[in-house]
Amino acid sequence: MASSDNLKQRFRDDHTTPEDVNTSSSINRPRREKRMAMAKRGLRSLAIALAVPLALTLVSIYLSGSGPGYLPHQHKPVLLPPRWTLHLASLGSTFFAGLSGWLVWAEGGFHSNPTALFLYVAQMGLGFAWEPLVFGLGATRVGLVACVGLFGSLVACSRIFKEVNPIAGDMLKPCLGWAASLAFVNLKLVNM
Repeated sequence: MASSDNLKQRFRDDHTTPEDVNTSSSINRPRREKRMAMAKRGLRSLAIALAVPLALTLVSIYLSGSGPGYLPHQHKPVLLPPRWTLHLASLGSTFFAGLSGWLVWAEGGFHSNPTALFLYVAQMGLGFAWEPLVFGLGATRVGLVACVGLFGSLVACSRIFKEVNPIAGDMLKPCLGWAASLAFVNLKLVNM
C-alpha cells in the first residue's frame, strides 16, 4: 500500500459562487434553446412525414369502396384474407415507409441522391393506387402489374436507403413482405 506521505488532496483552484454558476448556465441557455427548437422542428417534420402518407392511404381505402374487385365473404376462398386486414396492413406498411423516408430525408439522402426520392414517390404512389385499382375498379391484372412495380421499387428503395441510413433500409423489409402478400392476393383474384 502507498504511504500517507504520497497521497495528496486536490483542491479546486476556482472558488465559484452561486452568481457565477447562474451566469455560466445563462451562457449555455441559447444553445439549449436552439437544440429545443431544432427538436421541435424534427418532431413536426416527422409528424408530417407520417400523417400525409397515412392520410393518402385512408383516401385510397375510401376510394376503393365496395367495387367488383373483391368477392363477398360467402364466395371467398380460404386463402384470401378479409378486406379489413388488407386495409390495416396497408396502413402499417405506409407507416414504415413514411418513417423510413423521414430517416433518409433527415440524413440528407434525398438531396444527395435524387433517385432515392423518385423511388420513394414511385413506391408510395403504386401503394396508393393498388386498392382503388383492384377493389374499386376490379382491374386485377393492372393491379398485379402495380404490385410487381411496387415490389421492384421497394427493393431498389431499400438498397439506396440502406446506403444513407441502415435502419431506414431495414424498415422497408416489412413493406417488401407486404408487397409480396399483395401480389399473392392479387394473383388469386386474377385466377378467379
